Amino acid sequence: MCFCKTLEDKVRKTISKYEMLSQTDNVMVGVSGGKDSITLLHVLSKIEKGFPGVRLVAGTVDEGIRDYRDEALKIAKGNCKKLGVEHVVVSFKDLFGYSLDEIVGLIRKSGKTALTPCSYCGVLRRKALNSMARDAGVSKLVVGHNLDDETQTMFLNIVHGDPLRLARAKPVLDVVHPLLVPRVKPFCLVPEKEVIMYAYLKGIEFQCIDCPYAEAALRNDIRSMLNRMELKHAGTLYTICSSIEKLRPAIAASMGDVKLNNCKLCGEPTAGDLCRPCQMLEEIRVL
Repeated sequence: MCFCKTLEDKVRKTISKYEMLSQTDNVMVGVSGGKDSITLLHVLSKIEKGFPGVRLVAGTVDEGIRDYRDEALKIAKGNCKKLGVEHVVVSFKDLFGYSLDEIVGLIRKSGKTALTPCSYCGVLRRKALNSMARDAGVSKLVVGHNLDDETQTMFLNIVHGDPLRLARAKPVLDVVHPLLVPRVKPFCLVPEKEVIMYAYLKGIEFQCIDCPYAEAALRNDIRSMLNRMELKHAGTLYTICSSIEKLRPAIAASMGDVKLNNCKLCGEPTAGDLCRPCQMLEEIRVL
């Protein structure tokens, strides 16, 4: 189990390096049921035992994906029960009036949008996670994005023509509005294969099947490209992330201060009059 201790130490060092958590934080771990979030929950639960002032809870967003999310919810609940961690669940249907399956059905029937199911899911899930964490009264929201995820996101921002987002996509997200719960990523320097190895060595149950909507995502193509590069040139992912980290201050300086308003419909933080989730929901309602 030497490997497991090494990974746990890596997470501790990452938390310390970026000052992600304090000894008195109330922490919510976003738990989807997949390998990254479930493994992170186990690692943080172990670390938490040395800090009695820390409160740890888990939060799961039920997007409403038939024959997929039900299994994930069961696995998430089972792991939380095993670890003795409080578990909170919110659903797209309750929060937004639609399940993801219903949203996908509407957009496919109308044929009026080029956005993929992942585009809707990602935007709405971020809002749901922040709302859930805020309602739970936690001071930090922890997500299980690993090194592979972070590198893919960097490339996606560039491919989508929005390189300035590189300034915001970092291990600890800046708090730019009182309604936003600070989000941190303790796995940001841990390769995906190490997360999988830890889970198998520890006998951690996680959902193995992919989301049925994932095949349409551009991220899959980026992932395949980066995996080929990493296989041929080991260490590529670390190098890319390190390079972006060096560039990030200059990118941030070119952006100036970020000023957020409150969405006119839901009151959540936004750079414009309506937040992106509300824009999407308004578009769906007229399909």
